[in-house]
Amino acid sequence: MIRKLAAEFIGTFWLVLGGCGSAVLAAHFGGDGNPLGIGFHGVALAFGLTVLTGAYAFGHISGAHFNPAVSVGLWAGGRFPVSALVPYIIAQVAGGAFAGWILYLIASGNPGFSIDPAAAGAFASNGYGALSPGGYSLVAAALCEAVLTAMFVVVIMGATHGRAPAALAPVAIGLALTLIHLVSIPVTNTSVNPARSTAVALFAGSGAMGQLWLFWVAPLLGAVVGGGIYGWLGREPAAAD
Repeated sequence: MIRKLAAEFIGTFWLVLGGCGSAVLAAHFGGDGNPLGIGFHGVALAFGLTVLTGAYAFGHISGAHFNPAVSVGLWAGGRFPVSALVPYIIAQVAGGAFAGWILYLIASGNPGFSIDPAAAGAFASNGYGALSPGGYSLVAAALCEAVLTAMFVVVIMGATHGRAPAALAPVAIGLALTLIHLVSIPVTNTSVNPARSTAVALFAGSGAMGQLWLFWVAPLLGAVVGGGIYGWLGREPAAAD
């Protein structure tokens, strides 16, 4: 179990450092319109690449969840023991928080770096209302996070099903997370991962911390729904089915 928790810690660290790091350090490098800035398309791809590479690196050790919602969704779908949920979630949140701290130290090396707690997406944080990049409401943000997390869990469970081509599972999962970001960055700055949200909210200030609850509740609820759906869809059929 120690090796599994270490893999979850490192994998979540990688996801937050790579994904949120791309948003903080590279998305607007040189200012808007600068060809060196990667924009939100680049950020979406960065999140997908962290999951893809992390899954290949750590999937054989821990299952490469890197996300409390994924762990809960796999439990809801009958793929993960309830006894391992709390240890996995603690390791994921700790790994994400460590990455957030490292990212903060790196970003602080730029003399012009500052965090405005009232700004949407401050330090790659998630938000709704005034803290949504597109000004989307609480209800819209909750629905977006819940539905996209549910579909993410469905893709993960389908891609890792015994009948699916195992070697390509990380590719499908990474592309799914990229797609999710392309859809939802304007809405919530994309969470679908409570550990990722917590990691940057700790440094983004009171605004992000005040809205963090949603980015635990909505992804976890969506994960339970997604896990339940695929637990039914993907089960081996009985003779009478």
